[in-house]
Amino acid sequence: MLTLVAVLPEPPLLVPELATGAATETAELRAACVGAAARLGAASARWVAVGADAGGRRTVRPPARGSFVGFGADVVVGLDPASAAVPVDPELPLPLLIAGWVAAAGGVAVSIRGELVAPDEDPRACAELGTALAAELAADPDPVGLLVVGDGATTHTAKAPGYLDERAGPFDAAVAAALRDADTDALAHLDAGLATALHVAGRAPWQVLAGAAAGRRWRGELTYSAVPYGVAYHVAVWTPLP
Repeated sequence: MLTLVAVLPEPPLLVPELATGAATETAELRAACVGAAARLGAASARWVAVGADAGGRRTVRPPARGSFVGFGADVVVGLDPASAAVPVDPELPLPLLIAGWVAAAGGVAVSIRGELVAPDEDPRACAELGTALAAELAADPDPVGLLVVGDGATTHTAKAPGYLDERAGPFDAAVAAALRDADTDALAHLDAGLATALHVAGRAPWQVLAGAAAGRRWRGELTYSAVPYGVAYHVAVWTPLP
């Protein structure tokens, strides 16, 4: 059964070896992500990690292993405690690299299955995937955690990767409120076209979450929400209510 949800961003700067001079500036974000992962690991020894990747819809099963070498440091992470003997996949998508890294940083031994969607996946398809995951996990007698990975808009300042778009502020304020309130309806109705214009990596994964969590009552906690370097990063934990 689905026991807990954690929502994280995916900046490679979470990894201290990649943060270099920005390690201090990203310390609060890093702590929030590791804390959420530790809570998810305490609730379940198996995770389903949902993220967006240009390769489109596919499942990546443990014990896959990958490296952040493409981002500047050969930090190897695995999706299972048994991953050490598995060859490193140099193309393991960023959301799954982040999933493996936060699990290790949080000190939890978990097996992680990746469920990837295209960044521009249709909202209906995202909802259908979420519904299918919910049905699968409801039939599983063991606890399973859902890790949802993706950034907000990259267009919050003139120096941001996507430059400045004034629509980014209201968009990410709505996302933060939805994650804080565990509002599946608000996530489900995020504007996919606007999200694409704002270079939002998390829209499709958040809408998978909306489908997976719909129909249940949740207590949401927004533990971090800010726009360092002009990119929105949100960290949240959802706990099911009776």
